[in-house]
Amino acid sequence: MANKKSAEKSARQTIVRTARNQSVKSACRNAVKKLRAAIASGDKAAAAAAYSAMSSRYDRAVKAGVIHKNSANRRKSSMSKAVKSIA
Repeated sequence: MANKKSAEKSARQTIVRTARNQSVKSACRNAVKKLRAAIASGDKAAAAAAYSAMSSRYDRAVKAGVIHKNSANRRKSSMSKAVKSIA
């Protein structure tokens, strides 16, 4: 338990930030799941649209400081290769 007012406030802020970060990460994971489903179906147009949505999610997560820039770029790159591999 916090002993000072500033520590109590910091604890409250941590709870709010953690919840926000978890929701952003969850949205990123869901976007990747949708993209993988589109790739598995073989629909190139749907995969391209899903990739665009996923890329946007990761860019927003980076902007919010939830995910590191290089990590997001690595994930976007691997998904881009998967989308391009659709015949």
